[in-house]
Amino acid sequence: MSWKEITAGKIENFEENGLKTVEVDGAKILIARVGDEFHALSAFCTHYGAPLEKGILSDGRIVCPWHHTCYKAGNGDILEPPAMDALVFYEAWKDGEDLKVRIPEDPPRRRLPEMTRREEEADGRTFVIIGGGAAGYYAAQSFRENGFKGRVIVITREKRLPYDRPNLSKDYLQGKAEDEWMPLRGESFYADHDIEILEGKEVVSLEADTGKIILDDGGAMEPDGVLVATGGRPRELGVPGSELGNIFTLRSFDDADAIISAAKSASRAVVIGASFIGMEAAHSLTELGLEVTVVGKEAVPFEHVFGEEIGLLLKREHEGHGVVFELEKNVSRFFGEGNVEKVLLSDGTEIETDMVLVGIGVVPETGFVKGIELLPDGSIPVDGYLHAAGNVFAAGDIASYPDLRAGTRSRIEHWRVALQQGRTAAMNMLGMEVRYGAVPFFWTDQAGLNLQYVGHASSWDSLITWGSVEDKEFITFYVSNGVVLAACGNWRDAEMAAIEELFRLRKMPWPEELASGPIDLKALL
Repeated sequence: MSWKEITAGKIENFEENGLKTVEVDGAKILIARVGDEFHALSAFCTHYGAPLEKGILSDGRIVCPWHHTCYKAGNGDILEPPAMDALVFYEAWKDGEDLKVRIPEDPPRRRLPEMTRREEEADGRTFVIIGGGAAGYYAAQSFRENGFKGRVIVITREKRLPYDRPNLSKDYLQGKAEDEWMPLRGESFYADHDIEILEGKEVVSLEADTGKIILDDGGAMEPDGVLVATGGRPRELGVPGSELGNIFTLRSFDDADAIISAAKSASRAVVIGASFIGMEAAHSLTELGLEVTVVGKEAVPFEHVFGEEIGLLLKREHEGHGVVFELEKNVSRFFGEGNVEKVLLSDGTEIETDMVLVGIGVVPETGFVKGIELLPDGSIPVDGYLHAAGNVFAAGDIASYPDLRAGTRSRIEHWRVALQQGRTAAMNMLGMEVRYGAVPFFWTDQAGLNLQYVGHASSWDSLITWGSVEDKEFITFYVSNGVVLAACGNWRDAEMAAIEELFRLRKMPWPEELASGPIDLKALL
């Protein structure tokens, strides 16, 4: 490889504890200045390509402004997902008043983390991951990143490699994401790192005391450690007519393909449930040219998550894209000959349609687990290390964990949380004793809005808003018992990244300080 030395700029032009992208001969390099140390790295997040200079540098961590991947400034290693690849790092040094960097002629944009392969003579253990979603995939990578040389098996009921599930209701449903973009890794990655993917297999029994697994084809295994990461299955509506054709749920790749196929010959669609999946899909269906009606039991969409004002903003924006709402109503039955043709609501309203998408939430997929007393919602109770019982751990949508910030148990159905928990569970299965305490974060793209949410507030006493919700440029803080539990923002990326760091470092200002007016949050780090 051919290398060259470049002058990145004058030392005085790089802000202390700041990020700056420099471009020399067409190459873009990120300079992270931590105190009087300078680090040169690839300039874009390896997840979705966000410009990292728009993010945050805090405590030696670079936080992506879009989806909050965290990288170690010193070498570009991943500290928090959703990214799976690390940043490339380069030699940087001070030369008088200048900063010099040594880079290759054609700098790469990402770096595969260092990972081991299986060496049976070094480690004869077998770890099995049940579920090929976010938590399951990241656990497999985490095993190899952290030096595990035993056997890693991922069991998934789908006949696909793990893929980018959040995209199903967004770009993929809209036809803006190609099929080949969706897998998280290609086949060669799993082969290169000796990660076995058992596709099209389902676990029908897991004995928690022994870890014994029985598969639907009669196969059995008794591994040294098990991670349950099966996620959830869509809730069923269970009203008369539910057996008709063109009534869908959206959880899997096959579900999305079936919806796309039906939409090609449809002009009208009804979405049941003003959930994240339902509302994101509703917007995607309008992008495909369909007339969409959303039926929801609440008076304001997402009021219990974001509050009334943001919920009404979402409703208005969807209406601006052509969505019609039928709220504070339930579905009584479906009518049709073969395929659904009409939806009858609880108040007698009838809606003619060509297809229906039911998005009323998910139920934890845990019915196969034996020997663990499940919680009333069907989730698996775990301790702070995501340990459930015996040699069994759990992560993702199905795991109810002790939330140190809220002082209660939490179960959070979000992609990044599942990735974080899969990563942490794998570390603990390796005996690393890493307590799970990551700050929850999720994002949703709907009707032109890009909402980011940091923290977790199942309820609140008061709200503090900076900016204007009506103008779609704001941050709202959720306060309970005098403590800020969460924040939601639109088009305030850097500040939302700073809020996550403030939560992590336990430096979040008190509500009284926030209520006095906008504060420079980055300056508090």
